[in-house]
Amino acid sequence: MEFCPKCGAMMLPKDDKFQCKYGHTKSLTKEEANQYEVTEKVDAKDNVIMKGEEINTLPTTKVNCPKCGNEKASWWLQQTRSADEAETRFLRCLKCKHTWREYD
Repeated sequence: MEFCPKCGAMMLPKDDKFQCKYGHTKSLTKEEANQYEVTEKVDAKDNVIMKGEEINTLPTTKVNCPKCGNEKASWWLQQTRSADEAETRFLRCLKCKHTWREYD
């Protein structure tokens, strides 16, 4: 397995050279080129799960959204001030996606 010295991505054999996904190449000798073969088998039973913005992985709480009045929101904590102060609680409405913050 070869890795690109410029970007660190894995390099795959293509014709008589190695090439990374960003287009950087490394020349191969004919002996080296015949050594490599790339195959990929995909089983029909394998499921692919697409994870996008629609899937909420954050915890939720019951709180009123100031924009639409919905009563459920996701929340997370983030350190926005100095380390000796409390974290800031961010909330995002599950209905309208409005984001706001609360301080302790």
